Amino acid sequence: MVRSRRAVLPEGTRPASVAVSGQAIAAIRDYDAPLEAGREVDLGDLALLPGLVDSHVHVNEPGRTEWEGFATATRAAAAGGVTTICDMPLNSLPPTISVAALAEKRAAAAGQCWVDVAFWGGAVPGNAASLLPLHEAGVVGFKCFLLDSGSPEFRPLEVAELRSVLGTLAAVDALLIVHAEDGTEIKPASGRDFGSFVASRPPVAERRAIEKVIAGAAATGARAHIVHLSAAECVAMIAGAKAAGIRLTVETCPHYLYFAAEQVPEGATEFKSCPPVRDSINREALWRGLEAGVIDCVVSDHSPCLPELKSFGSGDFGEAWGGIASLQLGLSAVWTVARRRGRALDDVVRWMAAGPAELAGLPAKGRLCVGCDADLVAFDPDAEYVVDAAKLQHRHPVTPYAGRTLAGRVRQTWLRGTALLDAESGAPDGEPVGRLLNRG
Repeated sequence: MVRSRRAVLPEGTRPASVAVSGQAIAAIRDYDAPLEAGREVDLGDLALLPGLVDSHVHVNEPGRTEWEGFATATRAAAAGGVTTICDMPLNSLPPTISVAALAEKRAAAAGQCWVDVAFWGGAVPGNAASLLPLHEAGVVGFKCFLLDSGSPEFRPLEVAELRSVLGTLAAVDALLIVHAEDGTEIKPASGRDFGSFVASRPPVAERRAIEKVIAGAAATGARAHIVHLSAAECVAMIAGAKAAGIRLTVETCPHYLYFAAEQVPEGATEFKSCPPVRDSINREALWRGLEAGVIDCVVSDHSPCLPELKSFGSGDFGEAWGGIASLQLGLSAVWTVARRRGRALDDVVRWMAAGPAELAGLPAKGRLCVGCDADLVAFDPDAEYVVDAAKLQHRHPVTPYAGRTLAGRVRQTWLRGTALLDAESGAPDGEPVGRLLNRG
C-alpha cells in the first residue's frame, strides 16, 4: 500500500492510497483507509504519480551500443521516473525494419532492462512486405523520415512511398510516426553560431513536411503522428487538421519547452537537435499549443552519441551529431517551466504518462487505475537541484541541462510493484526487472 496526500489520479489530484497486489494496482482507497497489507509506504506530502511513458528513445543497441545501450538507457529512465520506454528503430544495427531485426533487438535487450521496453518498427524504401509481419510481431507502430535520417541504413520515404505506407497501415489501423522536415527547405550548416544553424532548418521545412503527412492521412484514413514538433507556426495547421477529422497527433520535447535559441552559447553543440531549439517567442507558442491540447504529449527524443561525435573541439554545429540526451531529466525540466506557468502535476502526467501510453497502445501504462501495472513514482515537486551530468545514468555524461537548476526530484520509482532506486543515491539498485512489451 502506497499512501500520498497528493496522488495524481485520472480524475484529479487528491489524498489516496494505492494498493498493489502482485504486479498490478488492486485498489484505490482514501488516504487513511484501513487495509491489511504486507508493507505500507506513506509518502505524506510527496506526490504519487503513475510511471511516465517515454515513447521516443534511441537506445542504439545492438550495433551502436557504445553510443547508448539498454542497460544504461533504462537505468536513466528509472532514475527519472520513466517506467516504460519505446525504442526507436534507427541508429541500431540492424535497424528494426524486419521481423528478424526485431528479434535481434529483443535478444540484445533481454535481461538488461530496468524498465519495461516496447519497440517501434521502421518504414523505409523497400520494406513494404515487412510492415504487416512487424505489426503482427507486436511493434507499437512505425517510424519514417521524410529527409535524410543521418543513418544510411534508414533511408527516407518519398511522397508516393509515404502515401503507400499509410494505405498499408490503415488496413490494420497501425500508427505511422513521422520525422517531418522537408529536405528541400534545409540549407547546409557550419560554424559555431547556433543562430546560423537554426536558420539553416527554418520552420517552413517542418510546415511543408507536415502538409504532406496531413494530405496522406486524409487520403488514406490512416493514423499519423508528428514527432518532436519544434516549429510552433505549425500548431494552427495541425489544429485545423484535427478539427477536420484527420487522425493526426503530435508530440514535442522537453528541450523545446525549456530552452530558447538565444540562450545557447557559441559552439555549445550539446544543444544541437534536428529540428532545432528555436527562439523564446516560438517556445511560448509551443507551450500554448500544448496547454490548448493541440500538442498531445511530451517525450524526450533521447538521442545520445559518442562525445566525439558532438565535435566539442571545433564547436561546429554543421559537423556535430544532432541529438539531445535528457531521458532522466525530462520530468524535472517540464515541471520546472510548467509550475511557473500555473500548471498542475495533473497536466504533466497527462502529457508525459497517459498521452504517450495511449499513443503507443499500452493500456496498462500511464495511469493510476485498478488493473493497470503498478508503475508508481514518488515525486517531490518542491525540491530543487543543480544537474550534475557526471551523476546521470545514461552512458555518456553529456547534456545541455548540465549546471541548470531544475525543480522536482524523483524519490522512488516502482516498476510493477518493485522498488527500483536506492534511497540514498537515487540510482537504480538490485537487479533489472524490466519486461519486453508488445503493443496492447
